[in-house]
Amino acid sequence: MKITKVTSHVLQCDMPEELGYSQQYYSKRTAHLVEVETDEGVTGWGECFGPGNVALANKGIVEKVIQPMALGHDPLDRDVIWHKAYNLMRDHGQKGMPLQALSGVDIALWDIAGKVAGLPVSKLIGGAFRESVPAYGYGMMLKREDVASHVARFEDEAARIKAMGFVATKMKVGLGARDDVKLAAAVRRGVGDDFDFMVDANHGYTTADAFYVGRALEELGAYWFEEPVAPEDHASYRELRAGLKVNIAGGEAEFSRWGWKALLESRGLDIAQPEVCALGGISEYLRVLALCHSHFTPVVNHVWGSAVAVATNLQLLAAMPPLPGGLFPREPWLEFDTTENRFRDELLEEPLDIQGQVARNGGRVAVPMAPGIGVEPDRAFIRRFEVEG
Repeated sequence: MKITKVTSHVLQCDMPEELGYSQQYYSKRTAHLVEVETDEGVTGWGECFGPGNVALANKGIVEKVIQPMALGHDPLDRDVIWHKAYNLMRDHGQKGMPLQALSGVDIALWDIAGKVAGLPVSKLIGGAFRESVPAYGYGMMLKREDVASHVARFEDEAARIKAMGFVATKMKVGLGARDDVKLAAAVRRGVGDDFDFMVDANHGYTTADAFYVGRALEELGAYWFEEPVAPEDHASYRELRAGLKVNIAGGEAEFSRWGWKALLESRGLDIAQPEVCALGGISEYLRVLALCHSHFTPVVNHVWGSAVAVATNLQLLAAMPPLPGGLFPREPWLEFDTTENRFRDELLEEPLDIQGQVARNGGRVAVPMAPGIGVEPDRAFIRRFEVEG
């Protein structure tokens, strides 16, 4: 079997409303799918992390840089292809967009391997520890409105997400440290005292402001404080972890085993959040997971994007060993964006129906058991929303 073509599909549409986080507002939804074709008719699907113009730039890397390296290879030689591509791109970036692009190709190769074997990716990895995973719902995004409006909306939205059946919820912050504490207090009121909520700063704080917010989150009983400071600032992560009782989470903006090695050795994380569609794909994710567990750091995957990304993460969460183990270990959660996303909800020939599953199954989502990542995109849907790069 030989690889004959690698195609990058960038999908984009207008969102029903503008939303924001600590770095920007956005009004368009983007998904970047990668399709790998073979001479035996087996096709694999993957996804690259990155919205908007980042996705369009990554399309060029996938098709103009990585595709020539992969053509003619046996798709089952995915680790050979990974290292060939990484080594030839190393001089031009060991992090960021080259790794995002490589991630989509690698996931598609794993999808092919599962289809050839007739097994879901979780079985290829080593087996499923669980057939379903609990899901948390995130929302509470920023808008162009005053603080009082944010506070009222966050309280109501947090209550709605809990009522949907999710096992926990996550909010965004970014109005400024003092106002963000008001937002967190509103979310706690919305979900009540005995429900986990998390706070995602998208690296929007200085260290001093992160301590200010973090101390308030301790009092509110938040479960984790995500990306409080810039991802490069390992020293501040270490200081925050040592000085705060709330769990410090992060890692979505880290890449490859080498980047993760430095991050974990800095001892700045209570919870690791690798992004499989960015850090180098499933091949590299498994090496990063091993590093995290070797540092006794639990993993809750970062999940963003289309149904392809969600399905890939369901396979990985199924195959993740419990840490540290025991009769009643804390299970890894599936991250789920509760805002409108047609590239997740309408992309597949057979939709995953995450929100329906959560409501019916006590907050749990079944792991797809079809070969590969377990899902197939609808090509007519792709043609409808694909944009030229």
